[in-house]
Amino acid sequence: MTTINVPTREEVSPANQAIFDNLKKGFGMVPNLFATLAHSENALATYMAFQGAKSSVTGKAREVVNLVVSQVNECEYCLAAHTMVGKMSGFSDAQIIEIRRGHASFDAKLDALARLTKGIAQSRGHVDHGLVEAFFAAGWTKENLVDTIVAIGDKTVTNYLHSTTQIPVDFPAAPRLD
Repeated sequence: MTTINVPTREEVSPANQAIFDNLKKGFGMVPNLFATLAHSENALATYMAFQGAKSSVTGKAREVVNLVVSQVNECEYCLAAHTMVGKMSGFSDAQIIEIRRGHASFDAKLDALARLTKGIAQSRGHVDHGLVEAFFAAGWTKENLVDTIVAIGDKTVTNYLHSTTQIPVDFPAAPRLD
């Protein structure tokens, strides 16, 4: 089996080195998953632009999407990273576990988002229309629906990258679900 390494700053292009420097400023490190994108001359910059694009689904709502999709895709790396970010966003450990299961009983609007996200991710977009109607009934908009789907795509990219490369997780492991 070919092993995919996590490239060092010296192993990547000058353009990717500049992105590494910005990531280090922001995170205090270059997360392994981002570094792995730098095996491509273009993928890291493309992904950073995709992830950083403006969206109507931000903050806690974005973390709901990240956690649900990462759980559906069984991505240990993204579950670890977004469990940490979820805590930084104000979710409790119990709330993060519930979100990963596709629910958020503590907040009706986030619950509708979690349920829809899980439905979309599990069905690869062929979601039960009742979940879409419940999403709108909870106060979400058409713009939010489109941005949720884009956020699902964003997270799917990194879930698949980790699942394929199995690079080391450099965040504290997320607890396993029963």
